[in-house]
Amino acid sequence: MAASGQNGLKVPNAQVVERNIDALLEHRRAQDAALGWQDRFAGRIARFAGSMTFVGLHLVLYGTWAAINLGVVPGMPIFDPSFVTLAVIASVESLFLSTFILINQNRMQAHADRRADLNLQISLLAEHEITRLMKMVAEIGERMNIVAARSPELSELKQDVKPEHVLDTMDRRESAIDHPKAR
Repeated sequence: MAASGQNGLKVPNAQVVERNIDALLEHRRAQDAALGWQDRFAGRIARFAGSMTFVGLHLVLYGTWAAINLGVVPGMPIFDPSFVTLAVIASVESLFLSTFILINQNRMQAHADRRADLNLQISLLAEHEITRLMKMVAEIGERMNIVAARSPELSELKQDVKPEHVLDTMDRRESAIDHPKAR
């Protein structure tokens, strides 16, 4: 059964799609809820550091600091004429910010790795199912005496793909490109 999506296009089996989306969102919520306070704290800081509010706040703070210490603001005493204190504060801030951002990136990379593993498993399952279907169609074709059912290409397509062989082939080809043999 097909349903219309937001853009008017037909979405095949919309109930299955919606169920899958809901399941993935619920899984993501459960993962976020399972995070420790340190990861949640690092995530909040990283999100804030990547916002325009953060940029605006720094423009105001550093701009005011610079204006005061350049003597542009009348009536305000200069307290950091060489800007050494400002440089130290900015250095310490960047040290901590980069650490929080790295923590957040590591967590995001772990999620991306898990999604890639899930994607691979689904692709391998789909490949397995397609191979089984190819075998069934080929058998039907042979019983119906269809010439195309005896195609060498079809025979090859009926074979299960072994992911470890694909990875080995990829590694060999990449190695050959990265380290061509001297001739």
